[in-house]
Amino acid sequence: MRIFNRLESEVRGYIRSFPTVFAKAQNAVLTDEGGRSYIDFLAGAGTLNYGHNNPIMKQAVIDYLSEDGIVHGLDMATSAKKTFLQTFESHVLLPRKMQYKIQFTGPTGTNAVEAAIKLARNVTGRQMVISFTNGFHGVSLGSLALTGNRKFRDAAGVSLNDVHRAPYSGYFGMNIDTIAMLDKLIVDPSSGVDLPAAIIVECVQGEGGLNVAGLNWLKKLEQLCQRHEILLIVDDIQAGCGRTGTFFSFEPAGIKPDIITLSKSLSGFGLPMAVLLMKPQLDVWKPGQHNGTFRGNNLAFVTATAALQHYWSDNRFQMSIQKKAQAIEAFLNKLVASYPDAELTRRGRGMMQGIACADPALADRITSIAFQNGLIIETSGGEDEVVKLLMPLTIEQETMLAGLDILEHAVAEAVDEKIKDKVESNKEVTV
Repeated sequence: MRIFNRLESEVRGYIRSFPTVFAKAQNAVLTDEGGRSYIDFLAGAGTLNYGHNNPIMKQAVIDYLSEDGIVHGLDMATSAKKTFLQTFESHVLLPRKMQYKIQFTGPTGTNAVEAAIKLARNVTGRQMVISFTNGFHGVSLGSLALTGNRKFRDAAGVSLNDVHRAPYSGYFGMNIDTIAMLDKLIVDPSSGVDLPAAIIVECVQGEGGLNVAGLNWLKKLEQLCQRHEILLIVDDIQAGCGRTGTFFSFEPAGIKPDIITLSKSLSGFGLPMAVLLMKPQLDVWKPGQHNGTFRGNNLAFVTATAALQHYWSDNRFQMSIQKKAQAIEAFLNKLVASYPDAELTRRGRGMMQGIACADPALADRITSIAFQNGLIIETSGGEDEVVKLLMPLTIEQETMLAGLDILEHAVAEAVDEKIKDKVESNKEVTV
């Protein structure tokens, strides 16, 4: 690890939690240079829904390169882009009766969010955007203004303006109607909240701690936006592409966002790719008005097409996700019940679940022990208090169960340590 410590910036993060040099990977297993294997419950922070080195997509890339296919094409027309557009329409949009134009933004999620809020401001002529408590939308300046976590915001170095933060679903408890609160702020001319261009929301807050928006809450949010002619943006960068059990996380709510951001697992292979979906009447861009050198990643088009054709041509893959999600939910519920003194709570939806710890230090210890025992798993939430399960959707049943077993033992060991520390502390106080 010395070369990383000597040359790489102090900004590095995951390398500190998982201090080994990884060399190979296949589906849900990573192997380091020493030959030790680790079960992956991180999946590239949600970028590898279809696992590491998915053989279907890998072969598609090999075939494409062997034929000298276009790799970099700006936003020019290429065969790879044409096939992706056709496949996305036939496998994603048409089955869901969705009519959207597709914009290829820069290659990352924050690029898509920047494009979304810029478009909303162009369409409406308004500046302010409403985002939600615990929301995470990226760390470039426009996206960072929408992000709630102080850790990220403090690094901006400038004022982050033109955003109002509203309480998310359940923020004050399930009996408080935060949509009614937001509606009151919008209609009251003395609230200090200007009519926004857009409201941006995650249906499941990934980095924010696996908070889940109620389906009825999402419906009421859509109605609020329609009532006040506000554009509704759904950030589906981490929760999309099947992560919550359906291709889009908002499908169970039956809503039709005005704008949708997608990235992370859209390419299917870990290749940078991001898109903006917009209702056709919102496509007011002038040619080249929002661009980027790497908005035409043709290798990503190739792998994304392969992913859509293989996994989303029927509902079998979706059903397999939902079956695994049920097993994860049952496991976590049992885990929470087994350690009542640890004050654990299950959170999340689909294959985007985890356990919230009343003591953030406990979550950190759980993930550390898990790594020592061969499981890569991270924390999320405002205080990193949530142990977050984000394994590939394609994970084999046996591997998933082995990873859950490691997690259970890590929880048991961490809780036992906490109890012993408390006993020792009480002894010292008594003495």
